[in-house]
Amino acid sequence: MKKLVRLELQQIHPTQMTAGMLEVDEKRKHFASLSAEALKQALKALPIPAVLGRDGTHFATDHHHLARALFDAQINYAYVEVMADLSKLKGDAFWLEMANRRWVHPYDEHGILHGIAAIPPNVSGLIDDPYRSLAAFVRNAGGYIKTPEPFAEFQWADFFRTRVRLWSTSFQFSAAVQQGVHLARSPDALVLPGFYKSKAAGAGSPRA
Repeated sequence: MKKLVRLELQQIHPTQMTAGMLEVDEKRKHFASLSAEALKQALKALPIPAVLGRDGTHFATDHHHLARALFDAQINYAYVEVMADLSKLKGDAFWLEMANRRWVHPYDEHGILHGIAAIPPNVSGLIDDPYRSLAAFVRNAGGYIKTPEPFAEFQWADFFRTRVRLWSTSFQFSAAVQQGVHLARSPDALVLPGFYKSKAAGAGSPRA
């Protein structure tokens, strides 16, 4: 059985700078619609994986969108599952180990690498990366397979960032998702995590 710890959201520290706010808003609507008991059970079923750092600090290694959605829905807690204890490591040694294990992603909404200090102290400081939302919606539309590889969706976001024009309306976003599904099934995306290798371009149309 998983050992879960209930924490206030402000006690959970992100390991990335951005989130896709369209994806966040979809999750916010869902959580806001739940009763208190249903919410509690839902969050227990979706614990935030975290690393224990110095002084008992919890660093989330995934589910940043979930945590930000809870914040936006004015829900102030989540359940955390500690995946590793790195509390004996100090300063740079801690972050070097986090980087070696691919548990930190200090890239901004343009895909530009920053120093660790640029990561906000809590999920309320995450900034919007529209292409991270596009990556999620393309995946949900069947463009590629969900994969446990760390920060896989950000690789897809960077792929789309150079190929899909930024949208300004919901109609344009829907068109961007369709274009994204087509691109995700093309040979250009072959090396990305979750690529449908048996469905490369030339073998048929993308799944709707």
